[in-house]
Amino acid sequence: MACAPLESLRLILADDHAVVRMGFRMLLEGAGAHVVAEADSGEAALAAFAEHRPDALLMDVSMPGIGGLAALERLLARSPDARVLMLSAHEDAQIPLRALRAGATGYLSKRAQPHELVRAVARIARGQRYVDPELAPQLALAQFGGNGDPADALTDKEFAVFLQLAQGNSVNQVATTHKLSPSTIGTHLYHIKQKLNATNAAELALIAVRSGLITV
Repeated sequence: MACAPLESLRLILADDHAVVRMGFRMLLEGAGAHVVAEADSGEAALAAFAEHRPDALLMDVSMPGIGGLAALERLLARSPDARVLMLSAHEDAQIPLRALRAGATGYLSKRAQPHELVRAVARIARGQRYVDPELAPQLALAQFGGNGDPADALTDKEFAVFLQLAQGNSVNQVATTHKLSPSTIGTHLYHIKQKLNATNAAELALIAVRSGLITV
C-alpha cells in the first residue's frame, strides 16, 4: 500500500475560525498528517510552536492580536528553521510578498483546491519553497514594481501597523499587541499617512480595501 502524502507529519493549525481549522484538520489528517495543536491568534501560535516543535505550521495572515505576519517574524527570530505555510483569503500580491520576504516557507490562498493544500504542506515540510500557482504571476509582477500598489512604499513594520489601524484598531491597541509604546506607533502612523497621502483612519481603511488587503 502506498504511503499517504503527509504520512506522520506533525502540524499546527493557526486560524481564528474554528470551522476553518476543523476543515483543514479533516483534510490533512485524511492525508496522513497528525495535527498536534490548534491556535486562534498569533500569540497562541507562537506558544503552540514552542511547546510542540511541529514539522510545519499553517498560519492565517489575519488573526486577532499581533496577526500572522508579526507572529511569523517573531517565530523566525526564535526558530530560523521553522517551516511555515502562510494562508490568506486575500488575492492582493502585497500580503504574500511580505510573508515570503519575511521568511515564510510558502504561501497559499484559502481559495485553492484541497489537493493544492496537501501538496503545499508536503513541499514545505521537506523545506522546499512553495508559492500558490494562481498567485505566482502576480507576485512576479509585483517584485518588479508593476502592480502600482500604494502600500509598496511602506516598510514591513509600517505595513503591519497599517493593516491593524485600517482594521479599526486604535494606536494604543496596536502598541499593546506589538509591545511598543504608543508614541512609537504614532510615529509609524505619521509616516504611513505621509507615504499614502492619507489624513485619517477612514482614508487608511479605504486604501486598504481598494488594495484588497481587507474586506468589508
